[in-house]
Amino acid sequence: MKENAESFLAKSSVKAADLDHRRKINFNISKYNAVVPQGKKQFDNVMLARERAKNAKWEAIEHLDQYLEEFEKKITARGAKVIWAENAEQALDAVGAICKEKNCKTLVKSKSMVTEEIHLNRFLESKGIESVETDLGEYIQQLDGEPPYHIVTPAMHKSKEDVARVFADKLGTAPGLSPEELTIIARNKLREKYVQAEIGVTGANFIVADVGGIAVTENEGNARLSCAWPKTHIVIVGIEKVIPSLEDIALFWPLLATYGTGQQVTVYNSLVMGPRQANETDGPEEMFVILLDNGRTNLLANPKTREALYCIRCGACLNACPVYKNIGGHAYETTYSGPIGKVITPYLKGMDEYKHLSYASSLCGNCTEVCPIRINLHELLLENRHEAVLQGTSSIAERLAWKAWKAASLSRNMMNMGNGRIKNWVVNKVFKGWTAHRSELDFSQKTFNEMWEEKNNKA
Repeated sequence: MKENAESFLAKSSVKAADLDHRRKINFNISKYNAVVPQGKKQFDNVMLARERAKNAKWEAIEHLDQYLEEFEKKITARGAKVIWAENAEQALDAVGAICKEKNCKTLVKSKSMVTEEIHLNRFLESKGIESVETDLGEYIQQLDGEPPYHIVTPAMHKSKEDVARVFADKLGTAPGLSPEELTIIARNKLREKYVQAEIGVTGANFIVADVGGIAVTENEGNARLSCAWPKTHIVIVGIEKVIPSLEDIALFWPLLATYGTGQQVTVYNSLVMGPRQANETDGPEEMFVILLDNGRTNLLANPKTREALYCIRCGACLNACPVYKNIGGHAYETTYSGPIGKVITPYLKGMDEYKHLSYASSLCGNCTEVCPIRINLHELLLENRHEAVLQGTSSIAERLAWKAWKAASLSRNMMNMGNGRIKNWVVNKVFKGWTAHRSELDFSQKTFNEMWEEKNNKA
């Protein structure tokens, strides 16, 4: 809708002019850029690794129904319960029913973008249930009343001084504490919650079909604690996270680590294959897996945009995007920001409401260049624009303007009409949409034909 586009432009204009904000995120992204090349050295042929990962995701998405059913069969055989949710409401209803059955008062949650997508914390708060983020970055954002700023680094836009102020304001700690001191405080508070919580919620980096497992990779151990300490473990995961085989993990975990944080592999890597078994002493008594659609089948239905479902949420495209680096994550006003967010959000939440995101791009192709799964992100942004026009979401004025531009571009006689000054006036003054957010176009004073004739005559 027009209101969403106007809000995006307004917030983007403010953030683009905020030099302190840009300094913080560019500083953090520079640290990322320094370590990723080191992580890539673990691959003898990183391009081959990326190609193999893309092929594996192609196989998974092209046969998504089969792999999801295989996963369900394998994990339910070990006592887990699988719930299929078509939308956010069904997923929330399922979580609410489980919480009611378990008389849940406190719930611990590990970092999960899909729970942000369905606004789980807000739902639980409305039910009188305390939901505690256990990832440090997410915990900081929860204390500050903000959504995640970045897919991988939720508090990327905050300096250590900002975090110290949040802790002082919300937890009453002494001002000016060091990052180490702040981490110890967070650890002590969160470990109390692990013991108190009746339910733990996690997402999943991958759904491993052939063994019926949930693969989780992390650096803090909070997901492992969230699924092991409480008596009930709930997994909420998008259906696109499937990979065919356990053998694929050896490729995907290092790729995700390298392109996400520059590591060879993250610190904690877990494969959860059901609740505690009869011969085991650790783990939850019950496990529920909520498989969420919530618009993903809209992408699946379009063969041209389907590859956006290959995304492993590493955040590399955000760090590479010149638009993201200038306006930050919150200006998008969506769960998923940056290039991948601009591609998938119109399908998850409606093309008419979010088509403007696909135009917030320089189309430089850097997002495609850095994607570990080699998703053609900049081409998908163009496809989104095309889909928006086909669906009739563009205005009459816009369609007429581009029709006139096409007619002029295909006619050498029309292109040769008038001098550069007249063309500049037509484009910059008559078609004002171009210069509303861009600098004016400046046509050459001579046409190509005129310059060609001059060159040949001189020769």
